[in-house]
This record gives sequence, structure tokens and C-alpha cells, in this order.
Amino acid sequence: MARWLAALALASFVAVGFPVNATPPPVEVYGKLPGFENVHISRSGGRYAFVADIGNGRRLYVMSSDGKPMEIVGVGERKVIDLAWAGEDYVLVHLSNTVNVGADWTVSKMELSSVVVLNLRTHKVFTVFGKHDSVNSAVFGDYGVAHVGDRWYGFFGGQTLEYIRGGMGDTRYVNTTTEGNYITINTDLYRVDLETGSLSMVASGEASSAGWLVGPDGRVVARTTRNQKSGAWRVMTGASGGRLLSSGVSPFNGVDILGLGRNGDSILISHAGDDGTAIEDAPLAGGAPKPIVRSDAADWPLQDAATGRWIGTISNGDEPVYTMFSSPLDARVRAARKAFSGYFTRLVSQSDDFDHMIVFTDGKDDAGTYWIVNIPEKSAHPLGYAYPKIASQDVGQVRMMDYKAADGLALRGVLTLPPGRAPKSLPLVVMPHGGPSSRDYPGFDWWAQAYAAQGYAVFQPNFRGSSGYGAKLLDAGDGQWGRKMQTDISDGVAELGRQGIVDPKRACIVGASYGGYAALAGVTVQHGLYRCAVSVAGVTDLQKMYATDTQESGYSEDVTRGLKRELGDRAGWREISPAKLAEKADAPILLIHGKDDTVVPISQSDVMEKALIAAGKPVERLTLAGTDHHLLKEDTRIALLKASVAFVEKYNPPDQASSPIAAVVH
Repeated sequence: MARWLAALALASFVAVGFPVNATPPPVEVYGKLPGFENVHISRSGGRYAFVADIGNGRRLYVMSSDGKPMEIVGVGERKVIDLAWAGEDYVLVHLSNTVNVGADWTVSKMELSSVVVLNLRTHKVFTVFGKHDSVNSAVFGDYGVAHVGDRWYGFFGGQTLEYIRGGMGDTRYVNTTTEGNYITINTDLYRVDLETGSLSMVASGEASSAGWLVGPDGRVVARTTRNQKSGAWRVMTGASGGRLLSSGVSPFNGVDILGLGRNGDSILISHAGDDGTAIEDAPLAGGAPKPIVRSDAADWPLQDAATGRWIGTISNGDEPVYTMFSSPLDARVRAARKAFSGYFTRLVSQSDDFDHMIVFTDGKDDAGTYWIVNIPEKSAHPLGYAYPKIASQDVGQVRMMDYKAADGLALRGVLTLPPGRAPKSLPLVVMPHGGPSSRDYPGFDWWAQAYAAQGYAVFQPNFRGSSGYGAKLLDAGDGQWGRKMQTDISDGVAELGRQGIVDPKRACIVGASYGGYAALAGVTVQHGLYRCAVSVAGVTDLQKMYATDTQESGYSEDVTRGLKRELGDRAGWREISPAKLAEKADAPILLIHGKDDTVVPISQSDVMEKALIAAGKPVERLTLAGTDHHLLKEDTRIALLKASVAFVEKYNPPDQASSPIAAVVH
């Protein structure tokens, strides 16, 4: 089966084709939001929904299996995070919104979530909690959907309000907990009728509540509670009271219920500890939970959308590997992946029976393609392209690179090479990821590919402290900001130089969030390595970050413990804070920051710019109005790319000509 699917997939890929460009596409093409994204198929496989821009602006499309449009709704500049189905008639649109919350809060702006429900039968939409004075309009947690009787319901976390006549304000929060001078607004669980928008409270949240598991029948199966001060957690059955299923202490990240076990008579619980995240299977009838995933493994359970049961695992290595418990399902998933051998392949969405799957491919010569795989018909057809204006010959080759840190620690990084150029003595852009507990994968990265198109090799190191390689590597980053995490990056550059792929004397360092910090540390904490640095929303003052994060979290014990663990001894923060080392900067710096950033406040770039100017160091600044931390708007991404590429070209010019390499036909 894999053979016919692979042949057909390749044939479809070639038949559709890409535009052939005599010269690389302009930089702004890489900065555009994906032209096709958030693709989800209904549970029957008969309908699918996606967000796309096919020349008329960004719109939500809902299509039948024969390719005919059922609904088209403009989304404009709304930040669509995800789509989901409830039955065949309801599409749930998850949005992110930057909201001004006023002077009564510890911050002036917050990034909040909302959910819009599109009814395909009535062609009407409503916003969850949007027209209810009794609940805040933002959604604080999505707990799935359930079919009860003849109705579909969605389950969401909400903050309950009370209208006050004659008071100083119109409303007040009902469910709160006071600790010292800080008030915690507790989240309650609501059931929302997806046909009418009417709602009812299912469970009242406690000060220590962390979440609920709702079963396919709409009943609350279990809930979690956790004491933030001590880190002690419990998992109980039902919406209130109930049986104790599991308990423990998790000082940093807490506990989550992932779903039901394989037979529906147990639940899967993940909890974080000193040695990483572990997952256990806890019987609902009571008894000792059974550990199912080691804390240092990258495996994660897959849950069935219809039943909520555990049906397989995904191993998140450099490329995801899916293993299904059911042999027929496993054969279908493996066949779909084999059809796209050589490409970075992800299973995006599937029908309940896995007869129809949405698969996303990128890497090699593919800038990102969504495919619909039909197992009964033995067919695979492309639905749309993430970057339709980027031809296959303009995609830079991406591969993983092994290297060792100075202390012998084995590391991996992603290397993107410029298309049509020999991998020899290339100018380099080093691009450390954010997080820092995140990682980069060998797929199409719009920012990295934009630099590669200009003739640069791009290196994205998965330094210690990165996720996806187990708890040991993740924990090795504790206390290593500006220290071994930083030298892990430059050790990778040195290895690329030893292999002759790049000229290490022609390197700039570019990054966002933690990557922005690493970029600045590369020219302040470290010296003599980079010709320039670009920091996008980067941390510049660790003491200031600690003060801001702890205040904004209401001096959360979790946040305080986590920051102290991650940053190490407070006495050493000054010597690794770029803003405190501005006079030592040995290369020009470009600072880019969004005014609506609610993760790393723009004040972090303000203090860095001020310090550099006072020290007489070369600095440029780009402030992006109406821009959040995640760069979810197209004009923001384009402005960032144009400014950062121009800056790097100014101080680290690419080669005017290079030896072409022979094109490889795939």
C-alpha cells in the first residue's frame, strides 16, 4: 500500500507544480503569513476547514469532500490560533487577542483567548461567553466537545461575574481567592450549547484547581488540584468530592490530565518533577497508577477525538514517529508517512477511522504542502501550499548536524544551506531558538529560509536547555543563561568552520525572545565571534525580567521557583545581562520589539538601547506598533524580515557569486 501511495503522492506533487523564478523571491514573500494553514478534517472525513489567502484576503473556508465550498468567512487580521470540529455542523475557531485590561491589573495588556462557533446549518456565528454578562468574554481553557442526546456541547473554562447595581463598577468576579494582598480569580467549568450559545456551570473552580477531564458523554470524569506554594497536587474523580486517583509534589510545572486510558476505565496523568515530565495510567476504580512513559523520553500519548481514549503514541524526535495500538490504524499512518519519504512529515488531522488524513510536508524542496490522503481510494492530493510563491528550487536544503560542546556534551542543530550554492566557506547567520525550553526541527523555517535565499548558511543550535531530547539535556540548561548555553551555540559555529561549510569570521547572530537574549549575549558576554547581532523581543536585564515576571504572576510560587532554577544564583545575573554590559558590546546591534508584547515587555529593549547609546555603541531600533510577542500579523513579519536582513547584509555582506551545485531531481 505504501508503494502506490508514494507513487501517487509524488505524481500529484509534480503535476501541480510550482512557479519557476529566475531570481530568488523578494524577502517579503517569506514574511507573509502562510497562504494555507490550520487545516482540520471532520470526524467523518466528509468535510474539512482551513484558513487561506487565495487573493481575496485571509478567510476561513469550509469545504465538502468533493471540493465544493460550504462556507467562506473573512477573518482579516484576526489571529487565528487553531480550528476544531464538533460533529459535522460546527467549526470552532480559536483566536488570540491583545486586550487592554486597565489600571486595576498588574499589567496594562494581556493576551487572551476567545472561541467563535460557526454553525454550518444556520450559517450563523457566536462567540463563546460573548453575550453573557455573567461570564468574562475570554476563554480560560478548552476541555473539548461532547454529543449528549441530540445536542453538541463545548466545555470551556470561564471566569464568573456578578452585576452590581450602584457599585463603583458594573461587575465583579464572583469566584476569587485572597492570599495576602493578591487576589486570584478562579476559573469555573462551563458547558456551552453549540447551537444556541446558552451555557451552564458544570463545576466551580477552586483556588488550587488546574483543570478537568470531560468524557465523551459530557460528564466530568476527573479534576486536578494543586497547591501552588508547596507544589502538592491531587487528581480526583468527578466534578467535586470523589475518589483520590493519584497525588504527588511537582514544584515547577504542575499536573495535567491528558485523557482516558486505552479501555476507558483509567485516565492518563502527566506531572513534572525534578527529573522531567512523567506520564502514568491511573485506574478510575482506584489502585496504584502505572507509569507508562519515562521522564526522559520524548513519547507522548495520542487520544482518539471521538472516545477520548489513548490510541497510540507520538515520538517527538527530529521527526515525529507515530505508533498506533490498532494494527489497521498503524498500517494506514505508516503508509501515509512513507508516501512522503525524505520530507519532514506530520499528521495534522484525521477522521475517526483514519480513512482520511490531513498530512503536512516540508523540507527538502517543499516550502510546505497540505495533503489529503484517502486510504479507500488509494489517493493523495495536495490541498494547498503554505508559501505558494516560493518555488521548489528556491527552498534551501535543511539537515541536522551533530556536534559536541566544549565539555563533551552531544548536541544537534539544524543547518539550512542557500539554494544553488556550494556548501563551502559560506557567510553565516546563527539563529538560536526562543524558550529556551524549545527546539528547532529540520523543516521549512520562514525566517531561516529568508536568510538562506540571500546566500547565507543558517545554523539553529539545539543547545542544552532545549526540549525534545529528554530531561537530562533540558535540565543541563539550569543556571546556564549566558554561560554553557551560550558557548554551546558558538561551539556549533566552530564545528561548521572546521568542516569548511562556513567562514566563521563572517557570522552574525539573530534571534527572538530567548534567542534575542542569546544574540545580545553573543556580542556582550562573548566577544570576537559575530559581526552583528539582531535581537527581536529579547531579554536584556535578568533582574528586571525576574521582577516583572514575578509581579505579573501575582508572585506565583511556581514562577518564582522556576525562574530561580532556570537563571541560577541571583548574584551572577548582572554579569550575564546584556544591558549591564553595553560598554563591552563589540558589534553593531539591531533591536526590534512589538509594542503589544505581553511576554517580554518592550522596556527590555528600551533599557538596552539607552545603555548602548550611553556607551557610544552602534545601535539601531525598530518598534512595531500593534505587535505581540508571537509575530502573528503579516505586516509585522514583513517589517521584521526587511529590517533584519538589510542589517545583516550591511555588516556581513553575502557573496556576490558562488559556485552553483547541481540540482537534484526528487
